[in-house]
Amino acid sequence: MAEVNKFDKRRSEKQTRGRRDDRKPVDDGLTKVMVNLRLVQKVIKGGRTPSYSALCVVGDKKGRVGIGTGKARETTLAMEKGFNDAKKHMVNIPIAGTTIPHEISVKYGASKVDLKPAKPGTGVIAGGAARPVLELAGIKDITAKNHGSNNKINTVRATFEALKALQSAEIVAANRGKTTEEL
Repeated sequence: MAEVNKFDKRRSEKQTRGRRDDRKPVDDGLTKVMVNLRLVQKVIKGGRTPSYSALCVVGDKKGRVGIGTGKARETTLAMEKGFNDAKKHMVNIPIAGTTIPHEISVKYGASKVDLKPAKPGTGVIAGGAARPVLELAGIKDITAKNHGSNNKINTVRATFEALKALQSAEIVAANRGKTTEEL
């Protein structure tokens, strides 16, 4: 009887080894937001096969932000993949006080996003999918306008590309061979 219990114990350990839900979450100081979760169904001979696509944003609210997408047959796995992808693609954003250093306009697909610095106390004036990206980047005062398509994926990517293209005064001065006072 004792041998059977050992076998059952080994078998149960073997079956649970390597499962995703066995891992403990690590608190790395990042804030996670899922912007969009889509159900996609593939029609096959036996019926419909559901799949999920998750668009996720990760940031530390101190100038680092990343976006990512994840696809899986279950919502939780799609979200987990999206958050992991967003962590891999994190970038540093130059922030001037509580806003961005300069105006910028970026087009991604059919979506165009205009970002403008705002005075302290204005808050984040942005609609749709651009708001979580700006908030998780740590920008507190900004005005954003979305033109063209309001597709969430393209809007998030356009906002992310705009933030990546920002340059601080120190970087511009170094590129021109001047000091910040000479600008």
